[in-house]
Amino acid sequence: MPLKHTPRPLLRYAGVGLVATAAHWATLAALVEWAGCAAWIGSGVGAALGAQLAWAGNRRFTFADGRRPPAASWWRFQATALAGAVLGMVVVAAGVHAGLHYLLAQALATLLVFATGFAVNRHWSFARPPGARRRTPGRARHRRPPGPR
Repeated sequence: MPLKHTPRPLLRYAGVGLVATAAHWATLAALVEWAGCAAWIGSGVGAALGAQLAWAGNRRFTFADGRRPPAASWWRFQATALAGAVLGMVVVAAGVHAGLHYLLAQALATLLVFATGFAVNRHWSFARPPGARRRTPGRARHRRPPGPR
């Protein structure tokens, strides 16, 4: 699919995901290389950190159209992220057990989780409650000051 036909929310989701993934991978590598943790544990801790960054970024830039209140979207996003983290940890553990380098196993896990995460987050975590009004992502709300018009 050419980039010009890619929906903007998906591009924003990917951009936020790049930042969150960088934090995830840096945490993973630091825990494995410097702290001697198992790769699957480093993957889980990195995913937890990345999830916080991803929630904040996606709330602000990707799905910022007045959908769900912050607390409600945070819990839903965390449930989705936890499912993704468990899936990623299983993929990393299986990949390392099969002889793959832990970063290659993590790359496979990242692709798998990204592929499902956008749809779940768009249609559940940040879904607009019934009756909520839509606003444009990434733009501040402008209200007219009270007074005569």
